[in-house]
Amino acid sequence: MPGQKRKYNVRFPPGRIKKIMQKDTEVGRIATAVPVIISKALEMFLRSLLTMTCKITQSRNSRVMSINHMKQCIHSEKLFDFLNDLADQASTASTSDVCTQPPYNDKNPPTPFFFNPHKS
Repeated sequence: MPGQKRKYNVRFPPGRIKKIMQKDTEVGRIATAVPVIISKALEMFLRSLLTMTCKITQSRNSRVMSINHMKQCIHSEKLFDFLNDLADQASTASTSDVCTQPPYNDKNPPTPFFFNPHKS
């Protein structure tokens, strides 16, 4: 059936991943499965990074994940060595900030974002 779209169970859009890949002049044609596989790999990578960071956050008896928790995870885990330079560049000025929903008033107070690694 020509023109039939396939639906993949991925969290990151394969079309956008394909566009990012095609921005590189050295990349030629891209098989249909490649962006889907990269999307799944990215999902697994982020899940492991956030799960390990969540464990560090809980070990400090904190309920809000901060940049410092993520930096500690990146520096302590060998898997994330390639992120060391990026973690060092991260601003320490915003370490006390909590991700909140922008503008709020008395009826809509800020809601902190909490990551639950056990919920998928």
